[in-house]
Amino acid sequence: MTKASSVNWQTWQAEMPATLMFVVRDGKVLLIEKLRGIGKGKVNGPGGKIDPGETPLECVVRECQEELHITPKNPLKMGELWFAMSDIPDIHCHVFMATDYDGVETATEEAVPMWTAIDEVPYERMWEDDAHWLPQMLAGQMFNGRFEFTGEKIDWLEMHFGDAAAAEWKHV
Repeated sequence: MTKASSVNWQTWQAEMPATLMFVVRDGKVLLIEKLRGIGKGKVNGPGGKIDPGETPLECVVRECQEELHITPKNPLKMGELWFAMSDIPDIHCHVFMATDYDGVETATEEAVPMWTAIDEVPYERMWEDDAHWLPQMLAGQMFNGRFEFTGEKIDWLEMHFGDAAAAEWKHV
């Protein structure tokens, strides 16, 4: 991927603000198999579209409650992702991590929970971008990334890691 971005990221606006949550403990991460919506059939963290008037933090907690019947404790924002998509709305995603939660992870109509060893995350069943940032996030690094997709394939990407990445986060 040596081509230049075809998106003007300075003026780009997402059509869909969204969130993701990754609960990590004892060397494992809580993932889900999506049963409906964008990403149906893929493995990811719980999350979803931010409702009008809702903050990213409020959204990620609500989505965990809806999708898995858990409430993450002390979620920490770890990164932001910007997706210019070819066949679904463009997405601006706020990514959180937590180490504990209240409740019992439960399968719902939206998702099936799956605890996975961090060194066995099934990247081949996830969105292609996840392999570019999730390992670093699971190791505790903050990040941001911009991706251009055609269908489910990345055409262009740009990633930043570390504390300086947080300075680039957009605020919604």
